[in-house]
Amino acid sequence: MTTLAAIPSLVPSFVRGALLSPFKRPRPDAEFARERVVVPRLRIDLARLSAYERVCGFATGDDSLPVTYPHVLGFPLAMRLMSARGFPLPLLGLVHTSIEISRYGTLAATGVYELGVHVEELAPHRRGTEATVVTELRRGGEVVWESHSTYLARHRTTGVAGKAADGPSDPCPLPVLDEWRLAGDVGRRYAAASGDRNPIHLYTFTARLFGFPRAIAHGMWTAARCLAAHGTPPAVRVRAEFRAPVLLPSAVVFASDGGRFELRGRPREGEAGRVHVSGRVDPLVEGG
Repeated sequence: MTTLAAIPSLVPSFVRGALLSPFKRPRPDAEFARERVVVPRLRIDLARLSAYERVCGFATGDDSLPVTYPHVLGFPLAMRLMSARGFPLPLLGLVHTSIEISRYGTLAATGVYELGVHVEELAPHRRGTEATVVTELRRGGEVVWESHSTYLARHRTTGVAGKAADGPSDPCPLPVLDEWRLAGDVGRRYAAASGDRNPIHLYTFTARLFGFPRAIAHGMWTAARCLAAHGTPPAVRVRAEFRAPVLLPSAVVFASDGGRFELRGRPREGEAGRVHVSGRVDPLVEGG
């Protein structure tokens, strides 16, 4: 276990990961360090939290953390692990494909927490190798929030069956509840609040360096924006799959029915629109 006094900057991890990426040879049976990185006495920066709430559409001023916010806290620790020399997947080109979050009750923004992150496993995927990263928030030794994120490194495979990617769109689209026009600076505003300044999210010219025609929205911004619109109970399990990038600027629609939600491209005549994010929200027994 590696103990840190505070959450580290993302910049050194981005630089180290970029420099080491060409030398990585991803495969699902590769060895990796079973390290857990921990910040034992974490206090929330309330100004940064407010900025995050505003850009994602959550209500501000409550003494509680949005359901997605601990992911932002843990992301620099995850980046530290995934940019390390001993991590077998290249950081450049790594795609966040899904997240499952379990929150076991209200999390006070003024609380003191232990934040821990570790890589749980590597698994074969039909498009390459996928890593599962676990983030935990503890209070008094008890897990009060946890997530499992999957990150895909695309590479040639031998045809061995693995997890499927980008499944077909639901033949019965969810009813549209709202339309959002996303400005071109959404990626920069979310980067300022979250610290995730990956160049694919910032400007057209930096996104083009990685094969995108324009900047794309952060996947976790799209998930957070959907959950802010949908609403979540204090104890909840959330699942989200990132199925296609959202180019900026653009127009999208938010659709929901019961516990399910989607973010889709603006529909054309006779079409439902491309699904960018799909997921569901399921209540849990508080404290269970």
